Amino acid sequence: MKRETARPGILALSDGTLFRGEAIGASGTRVGEVVFTTSHSGYQEVLSDPSYADQIVTMTVSEIGNVGVNREDLESDRIQASGMLVRSSLPTPSNWRAEEGLHDYLEREGVVALSGIDTRALVLHIRETGAQMGTISTDLSDVNGLLGKARDAGSMVGRDLARTVTTKAGYRFFEPPSALQGLSDLGGATRPVKVLVYDFGVKKSILRRLVERGAEVHVVPATTSAADALAARPHGVLFSNGPGDPEPCTYAIEAARGLMGKTPLMGICLGHQILGLAYGARTFKLKFGHRGSNQPVRHEPSGKVLITSQNHGFAIDPASFPANSGVELTEYNLNDGTLAGFEAKRDRVLAVQYHPEASPGPHDASDAFGRFIELCRSVI
Repeated sequence: MKRETARPGILALSDGTLFRGEAIGASGTRVGEVVFTTSHSGYQEVLSDPSYADQIVTMTVSEIGNVGVNREDLESDRIQASGMLVRSSLPTPSNWRAEEGLHDYLEREGVVALSGIDTRALVLHIRETGAQMGTISTDLSDVNGLLGKARDAGSMVGRDLARTVTTKAGYRFFEPPSALQGLSDLGGATRPVKVLVYDFGVKKSILRRLVERGAEVHVVPATTSAADALAARPHGVLFSNGPGDPEPCTYAIEAARGLMGKTPLMGICLGHQILGLAYGARTFKLKFGHRGSNQPVRHEPSGKVLITSQNHGFAIDPASFPANSGVELTEYNLNDGTLAGFEAKRDRVLAVQYHPEASPGPHDASDAFGRFIELCRSVI
């Protein structure tokens, strides 16, 4: 690792609030929605998660960088976040799996990041005022100009970001989880099923979990029509996570309507919201979103409480489902009562707002994949 010299940096929020720190990544200026995650681990997974596209993510854990970066834990092929904010970071990792230090990784990927930020004050500010656009920069020559960039950036509402992060062409995914990433309670996979995954910003962990369950996984672009999806003769279709507002994804909503009742469907995060919109419900933007690995969700049919990983800024209004939709509201976030899952048994549809593939400790939510695979097996 090369020797670092101190470089000042600044975060300018659209409401005029400024936070100063020290640059630990690339030099430059980036604009994005400033959000925070309460996860205490997984900064590499956070940075490479396409759901963070056009966002500047604040890590609430006090110190990061100690485990470095490795290729095995990436959720996509590059850093997707627009920027990163931390309280303290370590340039030199101390972990047997590390292939690169965090600072070098950020600079190589061209990502602007700041250390020395008062992240507690920033998170409290976001909680009070809501997530807002901000400019992160190593150029302090025109602070008013940085504020202007943040104010001119608009809102996440109305942004179809799934179209910008999706794969350009379909592909077959073979990679299973590593020994460290895999689960041990599956009891062996039987009766392979073919699953088509709509890529709205899919995490590799989702694809690995499907392979782990014995699925033959095929990934297709976000704009794939229902007719083309059905022509591939899948045993089930999964609508993935992704960034941005679900409402502008009219192509995906139309595809969902064309697939309902014709093949088992599962939706995760953005996919959950798209399926909700396809059933006639409405979505809305949360004040500061749910981003973290300790979100409690109650499964209403069983009464069980799951500790889940979540990453979303929009949610479905549960009261907006039409009375004749056939949808059963099955799961709720216990922190704020927002909808966390629904099913439509007549159409063989399962949707969850949380991330069942993520297991930074508890594996409570992983059975969602098992339920989906069983739906797929039922049509073989």
